[in-house]
Amino acid sequence: MRKLNYIAIILVMLLGSACETEPIIFTGPYFVRFTETSLSLKESFSKPVLIEVHQAGDALEEDLVIAYKVSGNARSGVDYVITGEVGKVTIKKGEYLGIISLSLINNANNIIRSQDLILTLESSSASERKVGQGKSNIGSTFTLTIIDDCILGGTYIGQRNSVNQSGITITSSDCETYMLSNWNINLFNTDAPMDLIFIDNGDNTLTIPEQEEENIADEVATIKGTGVVDPLTRIIIMTITLVDFDGQPQVTITYLPD
Repeated sequence: MRKLNYIAIILVMLLGSACETEPIIFTGPYFVRFTETSLSLKESFSKPVLIEVHQAGDALEEDLVIAYKVSGNARSGVDYVITGEVGKVTIKKGEYLGIISLSLINNANNIIRSQDLILTLESSSASERKVGQGKSNIGSTFTLTIIDDCILGGTYIGQRNSVNQSGITITSSDCETYMLSNWNINLFNTDAPMDLIFIDNGDNTLTIPEQEEENIADEVATIKGTGVVDPLTRIIIMTITLVDFDGQPQVTITYLPD
């Protein structure tokens, strides 16, 4: 019995060693490339757009400077602005990532279309870091599609009675009828978002047609109202009438572009 157990152990050891595979170790060629190759954003996106360029290989002991070309039909200074030196991105010594940072310009004119900003890596300051991955130079080009937004489209902060609420969005498919994602600023005691439809009258005034709010009781759900827009700052002030309440009280809410 002991002999059989010993043989079984030997067989298990032999089978286990036969199943082992050698680790695959990347040996090159080393390269630099865009981490992602495309992105689409509305022009009302207000945060910096951070485009990553990374290197494959050991971190270098000196800065790695990568030259890139800008092309496409998006216009610098009109549709976007690149921060820092245009045409160069640096991966600092000892690091693996470099960042091209740019900001979108919200020049909304109620014409819905898109523009492309194309960045193409051309060369690196280290000869052993080729541009693009593999024979097809994967990742050597990055395309940012900038989608035009309506004049009032974007992200807003709602204000009422010294209470601020961020993350409110306004969207539209025709730049006339808009959807506001949550108008309930310190009014109804619920966390459920309350959307609201309003119409841009084209003369810096708004109309909130009579509508029912789905997330509150039917007997108090009807609202309507008016609004005004500052064409320079895009600040919106809405006066909402609570139709189902006695005396039809009105609530004033301000929305500031975020």
